[in-house]
Amino acid sequence: MKNPKIAAFSSLILWGTGQLYNGQVGKAIFFFVLQIGTLLIELLTGNYFLNEQFAFRNMGFFGKGIWGILTLGTQTSILTERGLSAGDNSVMLLIQGIIAVILLAIIVGVWYLNVKDAYVTAKEISESNIAISSRGWLKKTWENSFEYLIMIPSAFMLLMFVVMPMIFSFLVAFTNYNNNNMPPTNLLDWVGLSNFSRLFSLGNESGTFGGDIWLHTFLHVFLWTVLFAVLSTVIPFFLGLFQAVVLNNKRVKAKKVWRSVLILPWAMPAILSQLNFQQLLNGQFGPINRMLLNLGVIDSPIFWLSDPNNPWLPRMTIVLIGIWLGFPYFMALMSGVMTSISKDIYEAAEIDGANEKQQFWKITLPLVLSATAPLLIMNFASNFNNFGLIYFLTGGGPINPNFIHAGQTDILISWIFKLTLDQRMYDMAAVMSIIIFLVIGTISAWNFTRTKSFKEGA
Repeated sequence: MKNPKIAAFSSLILWGTGQLYNGQVGKAIFFFVLQIGTLLIELLTGNYFLNEQFAFRNMGFFGKGIWGILTLGTQTSILTERGLSAGDNSVMLLIQGIIAVILLAIIVGVWYLNVKDAYVTAKEISESNIAISSRGWLKKTWENSFEYLIMIPSAFMLLMFVVMPMIFSFLVAFTNYNNNNMPPTNLLDWVGLSNFSRLFSLGNESGTFGGDIWLHTFLHVFLWTVLFAVLSTVIPFFLGLFQAVVLNNKRVKAKKVWRSVLILPWAMPAILSQLNFQQLLNGQFGPINRMLLNLGVIDSPIFWLSDPNNPWLPRMTIVLIGIWLGFPYFMALMSGVMTSISKDIYEAAEIDGANEKQQFWKITLPLVLSATAPLLIMNFASNFNNFGLIYFLTGGGPINPNFIHAGQTDILISWIFKLTLDQRMYDMAAVMSIIIFLVIGTISAWNFTRTKSFKEGA
């Protein structure tokens, strides 16, 4: 007979002792090694054995990580003739702190599993009078939880290379990390919601720019981003649907040839097409302007991508190019969906007296929308962050003097690029990133949960 409380309490203090109490030596060694390894990492990476007075900055990886994420450092680096003196780098402390917290969360989870396993195993032994060996437990776990064990390495990589940078970007929005306060010569500070209030506040504030110009720029860029994403998603979607319906018609000959021609804009690398359009639509030297001038269609060059007096001209030009690059994808996608629809459905509709128009609205369109709705949402999210189309065509221009570090055609992601690379305003760029995440995440989650494919999958 085993007492579950004794097993759990012993593992609570020293990992593996509960398993040893239950007669599972191999499992006990496994948990014990994990605990000792965690303690050794902390001791060997710190300066606990120095004779000088104890300081939090001298703790090991986990201790210093937590201290660093709370304080962001206390000792600045000073530039001397010999270079920078030893000091705290707030960015590195923040990164180390995030990693330490993630690893500590995993360790706490393992600690909980260790205690729970000791308690449950002791209870099972008491009830059945049968002791499961470590090998038997391992075999049972491998058979019943194989998929989870295989996912552990991928989940860990996801935490380190996806979740950790996301947390870092999120936390930067609550600091004063900008060009006026750059580590390692300066320390960062936690500033709470001041960056958000700076973005959304009306009226003036101390500094180079007033709070109203941030809000003015954000509202214009945000509305243009939404309009650009909607137009660049909806129009190619229905244009691709129209092309697919036409090509799927019985009266169309040489369908393979037409499909091959129409799919070329999507088959070519997007960056090459964007750079070619940039040259073709050049206001001064572009061949399109030269041709129109020679034909007498226009009297002066048209600045398709850089007209400062009419910002909607470059904006609509970008949208048209996006449509040109985007509709072949939907055409190919919907052609495949249409070919998978059973011919028996259309034959039954014809027998019932439905014409081609009724067949399209009652059969083709609902089935196509049901199959492609999740991809439509993903395409909207992609266009919301379509940095390449803006960067390679206009670079965000033309310049608007009433905007702060943004041009007439900048969308949120290209504005973030300028704030980080050109202006080194990482705090405000992080605020924009959070807003993008909230917008895209909310819209995508709401739409995904309403699609038929999601409901059927659930």
